[in-house]
Amino acid sequence: MMKDKGTDRGERSDRGDRGDSNDNTSLRKVIRNKYRSDLKGDHVFDYKDPASLSRYISEGGKITPARISKLSLNQQKKLASAIKKARNLSLLPQGSLAYDDHGYPEMISPKPFSF
Repeated sequence: MMKDKGTDRGERSDRGDRGDSNDNTSLRKVIRNKYRSDLKGDHVFDYKDPASLSRYISEGGKITPARISKLSLNQQKKLASAIKKARNLSLLPQGSLAYDDHGYPEMISPKPFSF
């Protein structure tokens, strides 16, 4: 009384689709590019152009990190040195008073100060 293995469990085609087909387009993750595509690897950040450098500076005057600006390590180093050079030449502000402004009224004495 020997049974055929194919009839015992059924054929593979009888079990239904388990996603073994080559159509994996719906299962693939969308992979975003790690770096900014509009800048080449050898892009030169010009310290004499404060308008383009101000894109990478926050309101408080901090340089935007590479994970947010999507720059490579080499580009981020070049950007930081260009921003620092522009700050030294007073083309860009050193920072802003955004964090120092708490809305407190200015302390003015009613009596003039004298010795």
